Amino acid sequence: MNVRQYEYILAVAKLKNFGLAAEKCFITQSTLSTMIGKFEDEIGIKIFDRKTKPITITQEGEVIIRQLKVLDKEIETLKEAIQSIKGELVGEIKIGVIPTVAPYLLPEFLNDFAKKYPKIKFSVSEMTTDTIVTLLEKREIDIGILAIPLENKRLVEIPLYNEPFVLYNCSNEQNREYASLETIDYSKFWLLAEGHCLHNQVTNICDLESNKKNDEVNFNFRAGSIESLVRFVKMNNGLTLLPYLACLDFFPKEYQKVTHFKPPVPVRTIGLVVHNHFVKKQLLDLLKKDIQDKVLPLLKPSEEEYVVSPIG
Repeated sequence: MNVRQYEYILAVAKLKNFGLAAEKCFITQSTLSTMIGKFEDEIGIKIFDRKTKPITITQEGEVIIRQLKVLDKEIETLKEAIQSIKGELVGEIKIGVIPTVAPYLLPEFLNDFAKKYPKIKFSVSEMTTDTIVTLLEKREIDIGILAIPLENKRLVEIPLYNEPFVLYNCSNEQNREYASLETIDYSKFWLLAEGHCLHNQVTNICDLESNKKNDEVNFNFRAGSIESLVRFVKMNNGLTLLPYLACLDFFPKEYQKVTHFKPPVPVRTIGLVVHNHFVKKQLLDLLKKDIQDKVLPLLKPSEEEYVVSPIG
């Protein structure tokens, strides 16, 4: 058995085609087929049914492939550990970012950060919290940027910053100098759709299970993005809570509808999250520093005024 054979088997398992797998592995189809055949003969188990089109995996092969995937991850971790010990910043880093953070955080740092480390290929995608957690646990992505705490024993959380919420008020009521949760008119309140961690945060902060819901319109709309939420709040003369960074690009007239909260200010904590076995600690430290250097100056209220909101 050797590492190359593991790679060939996993390639066929993914592509269900010996020819495509051979192209991916940069070898001839006959060589790939022969190497896999030798592996099957050595363990005495047929992994693939070659008579079917596309290629199918035998029941016994499914068990073998599950273990090979675990082994493949461990080999990758070993390679990363060696690179880390040698101080090398190379390879591919897959990052998942929640949609209520990505549009406002990534433009502040990602382009400059990637330019500093040209030997690293960054792959960044917007994902929900649940998807990020699942993929981190499977080690199919390397880093998550999302609201914490998650309280997941398989993951490590590194706090980045506390982001305050602001009141976005498009109702006919005149804005006060400072907002407070007690004076919000919840009959005009709008919310992101369930599935967003921001939905849970705002629900908990405002205790929406107890407070009166929006009943001035005869339809129920749950926005899928902050941009959609802002549009519907404006159209219906409503109000909502927004994370502070989402308001920085507002035009002056639009920003007049934003009111900061008086202390204690409701906030969410944004952090980096990785698997327990993540080994590129140097890169993680550099990423943390770069984000904080760019974002902390943008967060105006002082942190001693913050009260971190629970995540439901």
